[in-house]
Amino acid sequence: MEIRTMSRFMSAATSVLARRVCLAALLLGLPAAPALAAGGKTLGFVVTTWNRGIYESKFIDECPEGFNPSYDEIWWKGLSKEDRAKYTENGLRSRLDRYFNAIRRGPNGEDVSMYPTAVKDPPLRQAEGKLSYGMDLDGGKDAPKSCPHEEFTGVDGTPGVDNQLFRLLGCVYGFRSYGQYEANENENRKSNGKGVTLIEVSGVDDARNDDSVQVSFYRAIDQYVLDGGGKFTPWSSYRIDMANGKPRYASTVKGRIKDGVLTTEPGDVNLPFYGNYTYMNQRIRDFRLTMAIGPDGTAGKGTAAGYYDVDQLMFYISGIGPIHSSGMANPPAIYVAAHELADGYPDPKTGKCTALSSAFNFAAVSAFIVHPDIRSAGNEGGVLERLKGWVGQLFSDARGAPAPAPAAPGEESAAATVARR
Repeated sequence: MEIRTMSRFMSAATSVLARRVCLAALLLGLPAAPALAAGGKTLGFVVTTWNRGIYESKFIDECPEGFNPSYDEIWWKGLSKEDRAKYTENGLRSRLDRYFNAIRRGPNGEDVSMYPTAVKDPPLRQAEGKLSYGMDLDGGKDAPKSCPHEEFTGVDGTPGVDNQLFRLLGCVYGFRSYGQYEANENENRKSNGKGVTLIEVSGVDDARNDDSVQVSFYRAIDQYVLDGGGKFTPWSSYRIDMANGKPRYASTVKGRIKDGVLTTEPGDVNLPFYGNYTYMNQRIRDFRLTMAIGPDGTAGKGTAAGYYDVDQLMFYISGIGPIHSSGMANPPAIYVAAHELADGYPDPKTGKCTALSSAFNFAAVSAFIVHPDIRSAGNEGGVLERLKGWVGQLFSDARGAPAPAPAAPGEESAAATVARR
C-alpha cells in the first residue's frame, strides 16, 4: 500500500512539473519536447545542404566538349613561353599562388572576375542533353514572363522543365557536386552557422495530408547542432534572426501536404545565403519547392526552383575571389553566357530577360524554430528574468506539497495517506 501511494504521489508531482515546463515553453518561446510537437500545429526544419540542380551523368555526357577552361588556363596559354616559365616557375607554382597574376589579365591589369567585360574570351561550353533537375516554371515557351529557350525533361519524367542555370554552370568544374564551390558553401555553413535557412510549416492539421498550410522561411542565428560523428541532430532549437523587432527574413508562401510530401505554390522569396566567405540575399521569384518528409518527421529532402537574377548571380561569382583557384571557373565567359541564356522576367525597356530559371536540391532535418517573446520589451521584464522567477517558484512549490491527483472513489488521496502514515 505504501509503495502504491508513494508512486501516485510521485506521479502527481511529476505531472505538475511536466505541465509547468510545457507552460513555460509556450510563454517564454522555449522549445517543447519532440513528443509534444508531434501533435502540434507547426513543423520546423533546418536546411543542412543546398546545392544547385546540376544533372550529372556517369560519363559527363552533358558536356560533350569537356569542362570549361579556367581563368588561369586562359591566362597562361596567352603568355609567351618565357613569361609562362617565369610567372609559373616552370609550372611548379600553384594556381592559388599565381591567382593574383592570372586574374588581372585585363588590358590594363583589370581583375577579370570583378570586371568581366574587360576581356573577350572564348564562348562558354554549355550543358547539353534532355534531362535536368527542376520544374516547369513558365507553363509553356510562350509565357509572358519568359524568353525563348530550350526546355528539359525532368529526371522524374516531368515535361517542360526550365533550368537555364544548369545549362550555364553544368560544365564548369567548380559548380559540380564534387567541385570547390558547392562543397565549400555547405562546409562554411556547417562549421560557422552563417546563412542557415529555417523552414516553418504552420497551420498543420495532419502532418501527412493537409490541403492548406503556410510555409515561412527564416534565417537562424544559431550554429548547427551536430552529434559526435558530425551529423546533423534533429529536434534541435534554432532562434530566428531579428532586426528592429522583426524577422530579418520572413518570406511566406502557401502550400499543401499530400502523402508526406510538402508542395508550395509559387511566390517571391528572399532567402539567406553564405558560402565561399560571401554573404548574400537570394531573391528568387516564382519560387516553389517540394519536400518529402520522412515518416518519423525527423528529416526532409526535396527540390526548389524559381527565377534567379543574373545580376545577383554575377555579384556572387565576381566576389568569390581566390576560391576560383580551386573552382576553376572563368567569370568573363560566364557573364556573357548568363545574359544570353536568361529566360525570365524581360526588362520592359529592352525586352531582354534578366533572370535564369533555376533549380536547387536540398536536405533538412527537423528543428524547433524559436520565435522571440515580443513581451520581453514591455513592463513584464525580459525573458531571462521571468525564467529565473519561474524556476525559483517551481522549485519552491516542489519542496512543498504538489497538487495531488484526484482520489478514486473509496480511496484516500496520496497526500492524505502520506500525512496519516
